Amino acid sequence: MPAQTKTLHANAQRFQDFLSQKGLDYKVNELSGSTRTSQDAASSVGCSVAQIAKSLVFKDKKSGLPILIIASGENRVDLKKIRAATGLKLGRADADYVKNQVGYTIGGVPPAGHRTPLQTILDPDLRKHELIWAAAGTPHALFQLAPADLELLTDGDWIELAE
Repeated sequence: MPAQTKTLHANAQRFQDFLSQKGLDYKVNELSGSTRTSQDAASSVGCSVAQIAKSLVFKDKKSGLPILIIASGENRVDLKKIRAATGLKLGRADADYVKNQVGYTIGGVPPAGHRTPLQTILDPDLRKHELIWAAAGTPHALFQLAPADLELLTDGDWIELAE
C-alpha cells in the first residue's frame, strides 16, 4: 500500500468522525495516489478490482432524490435490472448534483455519512469476498470492511444489478 498522508483531508476526517460516532472501528486511509477509479483504488491497496465497493449516485427520475448504488468494481450496473426489482427509474447524476445532495464529490462518495440518509442498493457480488474497500470521503481515501458490515452501515438492499 502506498504511503498515507499524515493528516486526513477535511472530508475524509468528516467520514472518519461519522464512523467513530457510530462506534465503528474502521480506519480511513488517505493515500498519496488516486483512488478515483476502481482500478486505481485496487492498485493503491493491493486488492482485486472486484473487492472495490464503488459508490455510484443516480437520480430517481420520479422523485428527484439521489439513490446510491454500491457495486463491485468489476461490474457495470444494469439500470433495467434495478428498475425491474425496485420500480426506480434512474438517471445520471452530474458532479454538482452529487456534491449538493450527498455532500461528497464523485470518486470519494462513502457508503454512508451523507447529508441525508440515501436509499442504497448493494451488489451481491461484493459478498464473494471476505474484505472489501470503499471510498471514504475523497478520491484519495478508502476504508476496509466486511461485506456484511456494508449492509449494516447503509441499511441497503442486496439486488442483482450487474450487466
